[in-house]
Amino acid sequence: MFKRLTISFAVLLTLGMGTAVVAPVDKASASAPVLEEGDHYGFVWGLQKRLQQLGLYKGEVDGLFGPLTEQGVIDFQKRNGLSVDGEVGNHTWKVLRNETFTSDQIQLLAQLVYAEARGESLKGQVAVASVVLNRIESDKFPDTVAGVIYEQYAFTCVQNGSFYNQPDKEAYRAVYLAIQGWDPSYGSLYYFNPGKAESNWIWSRPQTVQIGHHIFAK
Repeated sequence: MFKRLTISFAVLLTLGMGTAVVAPVDKASASAPVLEEGDHYGFVWGLQKRLQQLGLYKGEVDGLFGPLTEQGVIDFQKRNGLSVDGEVGNHTWKVLRNETFTSDQIQLLAQLVYAEARGESLKGQVAVASVVLNRIESDKFPDTVAGVIYEQYAFTCVQNGSFYNQPDKEAYRAVYLAIQGWDPSYGSLYYFNPGKAESNWIWSRPQTVQIGHHIFAK
């Protein structure tokens, strides 16, 4: 189960200033080798990309396990209360995978954000991405990105086909900031446009905040 991180708004804003890089991430769920400084290619690519998602690796994604990669691993281990040795063993791999996403999952999230919130502020787009992540953590919804997005009648954009458009860079940026822990929706599971919503049920949900054209609710 994906675990949201708690990072200050200032740090998130700093992390989000660069363009999000979406590249293939290793998708194996088991049998990854133990990685340490000096290793190269193979699983190191995936390690660097996952650390990059969390804002813990600022170097080039080159497949070389050097000092910057080791420091990213150490910072991740400290943050999660793991044994701090700079090596990526089975336990570190497991926790890292639970907190990050594959490139395919990021693509789905970015498509959803672009279709549902293009034209909204960055904060509004991050809030939409956060709703998906909050649903993954909730026992009321499916526990995967695809499960949440493709759930029947969950999102209008999937029904009308606009979900399948190519996202822009801002949508990817919003997804990365949501993954890193910024949740402007304050834990919301729903959002709606008050100028279009006709459902009495959605108006009955406890509202948390309005950002742009969307009201967010629990």
